This record gives sequence, C-alpha cells and structure tokens, in this order.
Amino acid sequence: MNSRPKIPKIDLFLEEMLSKHASDLHIVPNLRPKYRIYGELVDLDFPPIPSQSCTEYLLGLLDRAQKEDLFKHKDLDFLYVTPQGNRFRVNYFFQNQGLAAVFRSVPTKILNFEKLNLPSHLEHFAQIRSGLILFTGPTGAGKSTTLASLIHYINNRLRRHIITLENPIEFVHTSNRSIIHQREIGTHVASFEEGIIEASRQDPDIVLVGELIEPRVIRLTCSLAETGVLTLATLHTNSAAQTLDRIIDVFPVNQQPQIRAMLAQCLKGIFSQILLKTRDGTGRIPAYEVLFSSSPVANMIREGKVSEIQSYIQRSRSQGIVSLDSTLEQLLEKRKIHPEDAYMVAVDKTRFEKYLPSHSL
Repeated sequence: MNSRPKIPKIDLFLEEMLSKHASDLHIVPNLRPKYRIYGELVDLDFPPIPSQSCTEYLLGLLDRAQKEDLFKHKDLDFLYVTPQGNRFRVNYFFQNQGLAAVFRSVPTKILNFEKLNLPSHLEHFAQIRSGLILFTGPTGAGKSTTLASLIHYINNRLRRHIITLENPIEFVHTSNRSIIHQREIGTHVASFEEGIIEASRQDPDIVLVGELIEPRVIRLTCSLAETGVLTLATLHTNSAAQTLDRIIDVFPVNQQPQIRAMLAQCLKGIFSQILLKTRDGTGRIPAYEVLFSSSPVANMIREGKVSEIQSYIQRSRSQGIVSLDSTLEQLLEKRKIHPEDAYMVAVDKTRFEKYLPSHSL
C-alpha cells in the first residue's frame, strides 16, 4: 500500500502562499515545494514530490492546447485564476528530472505610486506623448507592478488610447478616461511583432510591449516610438547603461550604428528598479535609478559611448536624473533597509562603507 500523502489541489498551496505573503511557489520534481517569502526560499511542510507524480500533477492543470504547446516548445507561460479570483502568472518548464513550475502571485488590486513607494518621476513619464520609455530590473523586481500602476495613473487622469501586448495578461485594467485594449500573445494576437504592426494601424497614443528580446521586436518598437506613439517596454537588466548595451548587442555589429541612431532619436527615459528587504522584515521596498534622455545622453548613445552613461548618472543633479546610489542613501537615512543590502547592490560601494557595522563603532 502506498502511504505517500496525496498532493493537495494547487489552490490550497496558492491560498497558503497568499496567507504567508509569498511572491512565488516552486513545484520541483523530487524536492519539497517551496515558497519565496520576501526574497528567500522557504520549504513547505510537505514531502518531496516524485518526478512522475510531479509531471502528472502539473499536467492536470492544463487543457489540451496548453499541453500541445508545452511539449512543442518545452516551456509554457499562462495565467491561472483561482475560484476566489486570485491571479497567478505561471511558467512550466522541463529540467533534467522532469516537469517543474513556478507560480507568481499577481496582485488583484493595482496600487498607486505612493503605496508602492515609487517616485513622482513616473508622473512625468505619464505626460510624455511620444518616444520610448524602458522599465528594467531583475526578475521579481516589480517591473510589471510599476507599469500597471503607471497605466492605472494615466487611465484615471488622461484621455489616451492604450494598447498592451502581454504574455500573459497579468493586471486587468478597466477603461476609464482612457480606452484600454489588452491583447495577450497567442490568444488575441499571434506574436509581439504582429501586435506592434497591428497597433500602428489602430490609432494608439500608448503601446505597451511586454518585453524586448528579439531584434525585430526591438526595431519595430523603436520605429513605432519614432512615429509619435508613447511606447513602453520592459527588459531584465539592472541599469540604464546595461539596458542600452543589451539592446544594441542583440544586433550584428554592422547593424549596431543604425540601432544606436534609432535609440538616440526615440529614447525618452529609463526607469530601473530593484527590491530590497525592509529593515523590519515585513516586506520589500524599491530602490531605483531614473534616466531622462537629453542631448548628452543621445550623443553618448549615437557615438557608441554607452559605458559613459553610468558615470553621467552618478554625477548628474539635473533634469530629473536619479542614481541608484542616491536612492539607497535616502532609504538608509530613513532606516528602511539594511546597510549590508545597500552595499551589495550599490554602484559606488565606497560611498556605503561608512554605513556598515564595522564603520559605526
């Protein structure tokens, strides 16, 4: 007789996940399920799930079309909604021991900038009528949450026609002063490329492109931004300079001068963020870097001197530019974060040595 405990319905795991304020649930073959709570992985009180059972369990959540997509591409992104209406962004993927999954909680309520501890610079981004604004940060840094808050801000204050291209749709917006069309890749439109091309014919004021990865998507996004549309996009990068390097390096060397010229022309700003554990251990708080484009920035991009942008941000005190180090210092002065955490992510670490315990004796 098999005495192994039956795996609970996924909704029970997810319900507990929310009660523990976890951001992610990891279902991994031959390991205990794990939550990520305030950035740390924590084991659930449940035995390891054998590989075959794990695969059968996860496949049981999919419909036929999703299974076909998974086995074809070996990876699957989708949105899972519980009977209570809680939303989770899910990624399935194969690894050496079988099928694994990560469930990420998507807040059902869109919070404003103040409640997210985000700066007023985002209000200035909302007023820009054309060009490209990039939102960057590592996985789990809150990029989607920040973008949702920006769209929510615009929707409630400005008359704009907004088209989002997402994979999958996470935050659901209801049109208010603005018209919002949310299009999911694979469900409402075949690809990001087709979505951008179609959006250009749909009289948009703002187009959100989920993520810039492929060269053609990048080129189409820049072209759209050059035509008078405010274009918003995300990348998994940690700073403005790294973001621009990543975009340019996607292209062959002979095409890089052209893409640098396009970026110099259309880029309006970059908002980079990370999340740090709060000092009291009750949550996480963003630290950020803000770059508004200017003639010096455009010239550095055009001339292939992107590496100089980081030092430009560090020394700049004008035009709304904010360095990551300055926001870290503000958080330290308000006793919001640990000095050790600030030191680990700082650009100029020497500025933060004085905050470390060994320097405070």
